[in-house]
Parts: sequence; C-alpha cells; structure tokens
Amino acid sequence: MSSDSLPDNDHRPSREEAEKAVRTLLRWAGDNPDREGLHDTPSRVVRAYEEFFEGYETDPRTLLERTFSEVEGYDEIVLLRDIRFESHCEHHLAPIIGRAHVAYLPRNRVVGISKLARVVDAYARRLQIQERLTAQIANTINDVLEPQGVAVIIESSHECMTTRGVHRPGVSMVTSSMLGVFRTNSDTRRELMAMLNRPGASEY
Repeated sequence: MSSDSLPDNDHRPSREEAEKAVRTLLRWAGDNPDREGLHDTPSRVVRAYEEFFEGYETDPRTLLERTFSEVEGYDEIVLLRDIRFESHCEHHLAPIIGRAHVAYLPRNRVVGISKLARVVDAYARRLQIQERLTAQIANTINDVLEPQGVAVIIESSHECMTTRGVHRPGVSMVTSSMLGVFRTNSDTRRELMAMLNRPGASEY
C-alpha cells in the first residue's frame, strides 16, 4: 500500500466500537470511565478524532482543479508562507504543530491561494511523519498544476519529543522538498530564500 492509499471505509470500526476503545484506554490508564468527569470522554474523544483526522475525507488533488490563466503573463514565484497547521505523529498520536511555506513558479496558470492552505490541511489532518507530509504537499502541487517548480518548507514542534521520551522542549524540525527549478536553479532557490526572510505583512 502506498503512503497515499487510504483504508476502505467499509472496514472502519463503528462509532460505538471507537468509544469502547477509548473506555478501554481509560481503564488501562488506571481510571474509571464511569465516574462523572470521564462519563462523556469517549464520545468527546471520538468527535475530536473526526476533526483531527478529517483529512482522510478529502482528496487534495481536487482542491487544485480550478485554476486561472488570466494572469497578464505573470511568471514569477508565488509564495504562501506561515501556513499554520496541526497534525499528529503516527508513532505516538502526539500533536505536531507548525508552519508551512509553499511556493511554486507557474507555467501558465495559477490557483487560488486558499487552495494551497487547504492542501496543507488535507495532508496534515492525517497521521503523519513530517518528511512524508512535506513530500506529499509538494508532489501534489507539482502533479496537478505542472508548474516550473515547487518548493515546500515545513517547520514544526513534535510533542512526541517535547512531552515524552527525551523531553526536549523548544526543539523544532525543518524539512523541505524542492522540485523543478527550485532544485536545479540556485538563483531561483536564493530568490525564494530572500522572500522567506522578508518581513511579514503584519510587520509592514
């Protein structure tokens, strides 16, 4: 099964089965799921999981299908930076909180910028590792828009590292995927880095 393959929904557990699993974990942790404070916790956790992992219900490619060609010949970098996202580590189910910077160099069509943020969310709201998340975003934009190049840079904090195990708060992880001219042309890559280092809109 490829990293983009999703489970068959016909074989997903029912809501009742999911809530029973949460009750089991509460008992395993040493608490009583029937006490007042935990009575509704199983249903709350299941509802939270529906939100945390709603990316499984979205096909990111369809988000990029509507494009615009009336751009007056614009052929420079399009960069959307500081896209905040929330994901979960597939190894410990711990949160990953970070920012994504997404850029592409259009060939002859552009896409609405909100769609780039939606693609980030569609992949982030799944069980993830950061390396795969970075590659999935870049590859999808590259495959659908067929631009001259795509660049994705992600910076994030992994709570599986900050709240357990080695307990190293303040550590961030940075990953990047450079495709097309962002990989082959050092001048284009330097231009992107310069754009990322400029003040944000809120700082003007």
